[in-house]
Amino acid sequence: MSANDTPRESTKGKLTGFKVLLIAVGAFGVILTANLTLAFSAIETFPGLETKNSYVASQEFDRNRAAQEALGWDVRATVRNDQLILTIRDRYGNAVRPDLKETTLGRATHVREDQTPDWRWEGGAFVAPVHLNPGNWNLRMVAHAADGTLFQQRIVIHVNG
Repeated sequence: MSANDTPRESTKGKLTGFKVLLIAVGAFGVILTANLTLAFSAIETFPGLETKNSYVASQEFDRNRAAQEALGWDVRATVRNDQLILTIRDRYGNAVRPDLKETTLGRATHVREDQTPDWRWEGGAFVAPVHLNPGNWNLRMVAHAADGTLFQQRIVIHVNG
């Protein structure tokens, strides 16, 4: 070894600029992949619009809400022994049997498990057979009162596992 030769240090195990670049590219790659996966999943599972024309819906909202509140109905839905039970009571506690126009039972996040209950009137309540996986479910109902008042409500149902 001559005087001009200096011993070279080994780069093995040392943090070099190239290694820092690889770490940064890898970290951003993981973040970008996770974000894209979540974004595409959200788009695929979005159930769609709640209303076709939001301006018209907003104009009618207060009027419809006031009419519904004037009915004084208390609406509840529960699941017991694979039976969905929908009870509607007036302000005096009497059972109400409106004309159910439309009911959909499903998840809030997607429409894959949506189902239309097959209702029967039994003991002052609507009852339908269902088989639900654990979690939160929504029962979206549209009904007409005896006086023709439109009644729409979304009832959240929690099913334990």
